[in-house]
Amino acid sequence: MFAYELHRMHHAELVREAAAQRLTRDAARAARATKGTRRFGRRSAGHDSEGRVGPERGRFVRAA
Repeated sequence: MFAYELHRMHHAELVREAAAQRLTRDAARAARATKGTRRFGRRSAGHDSEGRVGPERGRFVRAA
């Protein structure tokens, strides 16, 4: 009976660890997704008022 209780406690601990790892992974994925949209100065994905200026990265365009 004692071995069975130890097994159940160990199983519960592994389930908690797996849930914590999933939560961490999901939070990191959400942070990467948010960071990617901020990189281009966009606040919302559906309301882009400005796009890229041009394909040449080394040139700057005068702002209006």
